[in-house]
Amino acid sequence: MKPVLIVYYSRNGSTKRLADAIAQGVTSEGVPVIVRTVPAISSNINEDTNEELTTQAQPSSNDAPFVTPKELADCCALALGSPTRFGNMAAPVKHFLDSTSNLWLKGALIDKPACVFTSSSSMHGGQESTLLSMMLPLIHHGMVFCGLPYSEPELHSTTTGGSPYGVTHVAHHNMTTPNQLSDDEKALCFAQGKRLATLAKKLSSTSS
Repeated sequence: MKPVLIVYYSRNGSTKRLADAIAQGVTSEGVPVIVRTVPAISSNINEDTNEELTTQAQPSSNDAPFVTPKELADCCALALGSPTRFGNMAAPVKHFLDSTSNLWLKGALIDKPACVFTSSSSMHGGQESTLLSMMLPLIHHGMVFCGLPYSEPELHSTTTGGSPYGVTHVAHHNMTTPNQLSDDEKALCFAQGKRLATLAKKLSSTSS
């Protein structure tokens, strides 16, 4: 079976923790998983030409390798993660999605399941609107959205992250010492990865 692809952007490690926890849920179903990141983006304006200069950073030793278009095209399912930026996905994730037009033209992601996940530094920092912002391009790709049902007990008990739209983490930190995932957040990540893998297996069997 083709692998589940987990793609994320993380500055302080919180979104990466979510990605790694989701991966555990995927592998629990015997489905291979690939974890990848996207480059950071910084933009500057050339004062002489007024043109935007965009640079992309290289991954650090603690990051996964950068995702490739082939990995996205070849996956059986996608989990996409981003920190919250003013209630929206981070620019590197938007840049990555904007680069997938060729796959959209080919219909390469149609009928593949997908989920989204995010982290913010405050409880009401725009997590659900960020998840919704990441869903929209995936819907345009024809992907099948995979959320979390309320049959997951942690959705009822969590006082940290957790949403039916996708798993989340509340990182009450000072930007240099992110919190570890709570027990509820870990459980929901595992459930999300497990559900994504289960759905991928079902859809793969019906299309073969």
